[in-house]
Amino acid sequence: MKLNINGKDIDVEVEPGMPLLWVLRDELNMTGTKFGCGVSSCGACTVMIDGVATRTCTLPVGNAQNKKITTIEGIGSPSNLSAVQQAWVEHQVPQCGYCQSGMIMAAEALLDEIPNPTDDDIDAKMTNICRCGTYTRVRAAIHTAAKLRSQATDLLGSL
Repeated sequence: MKLNINGKDIDVEVEPGMPLLWVLRDELNMTGTKFGCGVSSCGACTVMIDGVATRTCTLPVGNAQNKKITTIEGIGSPSNLSAVQQAWVEHQVPQCGYCQSGMIMAAEALLDEIPNPTDDDIDAKMTNICRCGTYTRVRAAIHTAAKLRSQATDLLGSL
């Protein structure tokens, strides 16, 4: 089957019922997306599918065909961080870091949907679990990322 991952069409030979997480990690060696619980509860496996934060540990890869899949590898680079990644560093969000790729993907999707979220919006949309309990820093980083995105949009608009 053909998948569109981070803007590239990729052919994979897998069963359509194989979870997308394992296609990403085991077949394509894209290990930024993590396995956490295996029942779509924790969010460590979150990617964006057609712009929606989606947990992939139970999602059959066949359900992701003809859709735009964005993984943590597709949103920034060490020399060009996304606004969310910049804010994560600024607020020192990660402790152990295991959940962070899923958290960042959920935050990216949240800000795409709600560019200036309230605390209630963040609490409602950010359902990923962080065992280290950095939720206060996550909320602060999302507010900072919203401001960074807004500043970038303003700057582009003035050009």
